[in-house]
Parts: sequence; C-alpha cells; structure tokens
Amino acid sequence: MQERKGIITFKGNPMTLLGPEIRTGDKAPDFRVVDNGLATVTLADFRGKVKIISAVPSLDTPVCDTETRRFNEEAAKLPGNTVVLTVSVDLPFAQKRWCAAAGVDRVKTLSDYQDRSFASAYGVLIKELKLLSRSIFVVDGNDVVRYVQHVKEVTNEPDYGAVLGAVKSLG
Repeated sequence: MQERKGIITFKGNPMTLLGPEIRTGDKAPDFRVVDNGLATVTLADFRGKVKIISAVPSLDTPVCDTETRRFNEEAAKLPGNTVVLTVSVDLPFAQKRWCAAAGVDRVKTLSDYQDRSFASAYGVLIKELKLLSRSIFVVDGNDVVRYVQHVKEVTNEPDYGAVLGAVKSLG
C-alpha cells in the first residue's frame, strides 16, 4: 500500500498516510462501511446526491465532537440533495450512542472498523495510529471529487467555510 509522508501531523509529530492521494476531479472511489444498525453502506447508496464526507479519528474526542456537531448544524442550511457523512473507525454502537447523546440527527455516521475500506480507498489511514486522519471530501452527484481538505494538524478543526463554499458552488 502506498505510503505518503509530510501531509499531516498529530500533536506536532509527523504521521504517515496509507493509500492513494485523492485529488479534485478524480472519480470518487467506492467504499464499504457499516451504519449504526450494522447495515452495509457504499458510495452507490448516495448516487445523485452531493456528499460531504468527513473522515475523523474518533467521535469520542473533543475536536471530532465539535466538528460533527458543526456539520450537523450546517446540514440544515444545505440544499436538500446534500448528505453529510462522517466516517471513523469507532464501533457502530459507539457512534449511535454518541449521536443520541449529542443530538446529531442530520449527519450520517458510518463505521470503517471492519476492513478500513474507506480509509484505504481515500488514503486517510494513519499508519502509526490505525485511525483516520481528519479529512474532508466533497463529492458531486456524479461521484466526482470536487474538493479535498486534509487538516494538516489532526488535532485542529477543518476550514468549514471552504467546505461549505465548495458545496454551494455545486448548487
């Protein structure tokens, strides 16, 4: 598997991302993850929709919590054909519990715990931690990647304005 260095840090320490570099204009790779009810979910389940795919290390950390709550708020203001997906390696049971406790009902949390299918396809698996790096992909209704953001320092929040601007530019 391809190793990419120098893209992200965790608490100031350089980390290695595993998998390909996904660029704007690429066809979005398929993936196989599970939802909170353990049902298989793939990219095809969202065909025709604009997708904000937010990869996070764990919902049980303060920054991931803040980010997912923020996207839940923003989702209410987005066009009806837009879905917000948050992918982590948290177990589906933990994701479901977190969503209930946080009141998150517009973001669909998906677990990549089984085989890191999303992480491998999108190049966001942190080799040293076996967690997903904080990254966001905006994918249009034809499954073409229109925006990519890898948050340089994993403990920082993403640039929400840039993500939302990319989504609005598709409308």
